Amino acid sequence: RSMKVLLVDDLLATGGTMEAACRLVAAQNAAVAGIAFLIELDALNGREKLKDLDIFTLIHY
Repeated sequence: RSMKVLLVDDLLATGGTMEAACRLVAAQNAAVAGIAFLIELDALNGREKLKDLDIFTLIHY
């Protein structure tokens, strides 16, 4: 896994979309270096699906 990828999305809700994106990156023999979101909906616990990854969020709601 020589290529590292930073994934960016506008919203973290349940984590399903980003979990699928991480699987696509892994399928291409690349590694997720980190994940960034503009908004995270804390009550939906989407971060739990991505707990092994470095996550940055600007706004928690």
